[in-house]
Amino acid sequence: MACSTEQRAEPDRAYEIDGVAFLGRTFDEYSRLFGLEPSQLSGARVLDCPGGASGFTAGAVARGADAYAVDPVYGADTETVAARGRRDLRRAVAALDGVEDLYVWETYDGTDDLASHRWSALGRFLADYDDNPGRYLPAALPNLPFPDDSFDLVCCSHLLCLYAGEFDHGFHVAAIRELCRVARGEVRVFPLVDFSTHRYEGLDDLLLELERAGHDPEIRSVDFEFQRGADECLVVDVARKG
Repeated sequence: MACSTEQRAEPDRAYEIDGVAFLGRTFDEYSRLFGLEPSQLSGARVLDCPGGASGFTAGAVARGADAYAVDPVYGADTETVAARGRRDLRRAVAALDGVEDLYVWETYDGTDDLASHRWSALGRFLADYDDNPGRYLPAALPNLPFPDDSFDLVCCSHLLCLYAGEFDHGFHVAAIRELCRVARGEVRVFPLVDFSTHRYEGLDDLLLELERAGHDPEIRSVDFEFQRGADECLVVDVARKG
């Protein structure tokens, strides 16, 4: 169903779902929400963390990247992972009922179209997970199984800031440090709001933490907004001080 973009959410309301959902987004969605040009990926070593049930890794490889994803759900057989993806997709779409006004219905023509994108991402992911299991590693922040400076680009989609009610600020600090540790180029984080569409209250502290570590963080506008106010991406240039 289509929803008016003129509606405004009440400040004390939030989308609610138990635990961290194992969901996916398409390569095109990733490109928009992270402000990426597909040509940037050719020849790059890329990490999606957490990858969830997204089609980004497969899409990045198809465009010339050496791409990998990590998620605590990975490592199980394809059917087990598929069952988790189907379950979480259905409950995630169902949880939108009654809080549609927290979202901007322009990219998606209502909840049915949103679900179609999620099913498409899940299908792309499952095919690649089955064909290329070595690209999908079971791991979770803040401990990643990679040496320092392993990736040109690290993308963190729909975990940090969004799940502020699930993870405390200490986790956010440890997670961003770990993402920067395994990166040698850039770390990108989206969104910067929680499920009530409020900007993550610890964001300024995270920016200071990154600057103290010698990195160059920037809040960059992107051409994507689904959650109201979620139209910015954190881009961290992981320059290390000598």
